Amino acid sequence: MQIAIDAAGGDFAPRNIIDGALVAARHLGFGLTLVGPKDTLEAELGRHDDARRVDVRLVDAPEAVGMDESPAAGLRTKPAASVRRTAEVVARGDASAFFSAGNTGATVLAAHAAFGMLPGVDRPALATTIPTLRRGAVLLDAGANVECRTQHLVQFAAMGRVYARLLLDAEEPRVGLLSIGEEASKGNKLTRDAHRLLRDSPFNFIGNVEARDVYTGKADVIACDGFTGNIALKVSEGLIDVVEQLLREELNRTFTSSVGWLLSRRAFRRFRRRLDYSQYGGAPLLGVAGLCIVGHGRSSVKAVRNAVAMAYRFSQENFVDRLRQEIALLPPGMRHPTRS
Repeated sequence: MQIAIDAAGGDFAPRNIIDGALVAARHLGFGLTLVGPKDTLEAELGRHDDARRVDVRLVDAPEAVGMDESPAAGLRTKPAASVRRTAEVVARGDASAFFSAGNTGATVLAAHAAFGMLPGVDRPALATTIPTLRRGAVLLDAGANVECRTQHLVQFAAMGRVYARLLLDAEEPRVGLLSIGEEASKGNKLTRDAHRLLRDSPFNFIGNVEARDVYTGKADVIACDGFTGNIALKVSEGLIDVVEQLLREELNRTFTSSVGWLLSRRAFRRFRRRLDYSQYGGAPLLGVAGLCIVGHGRSSVKAVRNAVAMAYRFSQENFVDRLRQEIALLPPGMRHPTRS
């Protein structure tokens, strides 16, 4: 099995990307197709004496879509962009999945263009795993769609259920709808209409989930539009960093606190690990007819390793086929939104 890697995508590419991908490939025993400027890739591989232990193939892609570029314009003006060529490797059948930590919008567009959409799905969704007081939860969409229709949220919930079963071992995932109140009448027209459809769906729908309950473990799958989901995710990431910094400052403020810090370092490390996005590494792009894992632009070597391992595992589990089967079970009115 080959996993295709956009080695030119991300703030710390290609070094972190190649380092993390090689660790995953060596550990799990699959091959890598690295996509990017060939000379740069060869130079980076030269730092690894044991790179020959992995079946590594190189695909030259001299261009990359920058993190601050318009996704559509970047792909239009750069036909040899690494993320486009990485997606094409999978579309040709030369790899089973691809990973990119580059421009998220460009990754979504490249995957959509290369794979198309699963039957019955109109919009792709980024599914992010978030920590909770229980076993974790899946939040989607986390940023692929700024605006959504009612049926899109139902489709997101359906795909999130498959993801929760596979990643969280949740036999019958509890589905919640992110809104500003628990009552069905709360929220805007989108959430009120989505509540009605989800209530009548075959899902284990528990109703609306307020923002304060996102991390309690009340729901295994939390559906929302990408604008709301991305804000919730970024606020959470920022809050985690602030809490960690405040804890460090307080624990180092006095001698007594410093002694307490020395005694509690192990617990603090466990706390940080439970909140660390790199534990999962990436977010699968659900709904496209191919397997794509999207990483954080600031992905560490650990995050890349875990994201690429996720791509391998999901390939082994025939994840895309399972999504296709789940969507096929939805009533027709939930699969195909009414066009306005």
